[in-house]
Amino acid sequence: QVQLVESGGGLVQAGGSLRLSCAASGSIFSPFGMGWHRQAPGKQRELVATFTSGGSTTYADSVRGRFTISRENAKNTVYLQMNSLKPEDTGVYYCRFSDYVKRNNYWGQGTQVTVSS
Repeated sequence: QVQLVESGGGLVQAGGSLRLSCAASGSIFSPFGMGWHRQAPGKQRELVATFTSGGSTTYADSVRGRFTISRENAKNTVYLQMNSLKPEDTGVYYCRFSDYVKRNNYWGQGTQVTVSS
């Protein structure tokens, strides 16, 4: 099992910034990937940004150039720096841990991000 603890959500005005953190603990073995997804009210959960097992990054078109995903391998922690936030970025942001050996995905509890106009 893998446990994920997220932090950093909140309320911010449009144009502002937030930084999300997600720390993984438990049965962690390489290769694995970590990333961020979000779910807006009435919409399906969507990918925001992710690391793959090879270390490359992928971003949703809607956030590319504004959001940056980074990680601290020694701490099994992934971050999401969100700049130039827009009201449409509002939603619950979920951290995801992908165990590529066991082919399991684990999810954090979610952290609310609200961007006011």
